[in-house]
Amino acid sequence: MDKNCKNESRRDFLKKSTALAALAAASPALVKAGENDERIAALFEKIPLNLEINGKAYSLTVEPRVTLLDLLREQLHLTGTKKGCDYGQCGACTVHVNGKRINSCLSLAVMNEGKKITTIEGLADGDKLHPMQDAFIKHDGFQCGYCTPGQIMSALACINEGHANSRDEIREFMSGNICRCGAYPNIVDAVLEVKKGGQSS
Repeated sequence: MDKNCKNESRRDFLKKSTALAALAAASPALVKAGENDERIAALFEKIPLNLEINGKAYSLTVEPRVTLLDLLREQLHLTGTKKGCDYGQCGACTVHVNGKRINSCLSLAVMNEGKKITTIEGLADGDKLHPMQDAFIKHDGFQCGYCTPGQIMSALACINEGHANSRDEIREFMSGNICRCGAYPNIVDAVLEVKKGGQSS
């Protein structure tokens, strides 16, 4: 047998043995998956969803695995809500659901059936900015601006929840929103101004 034949035989052997080892390791999972074909297929089958977003009614169809964040950004093109960490740790994706703030990356779209959702796009009244948006501009509460929509949504909720009575309290209840530029003192100033003016709604 010449040298080339030996090399090819060795390569074939290694490929086949690696494939068999992988199959052996995966086979229990494959069998289990086979038993749950219907459940797996259900993850990809679109289902109806009715939402009110920024005062507008939507009748949609979505896959059950789609997050509220991805629905807003990719299907409805409401890209003001930012995708930061995708783990609920940075707050860039904060929106209001029935008046309460949530991390939209951690909420499946289908869990919000029939609910009222407000995103950063829903705050302004035409060309007139919301008082919190004005305050962020006035106090320079942003630098790169990536976290700003989530910061503003969280700041409004912070006031509405009754957690904006002091600088320390604001810092504590805004701690879920990360600003990598470090504009925290200015953000606190903006929240305090809106709180004093009673214009959070």
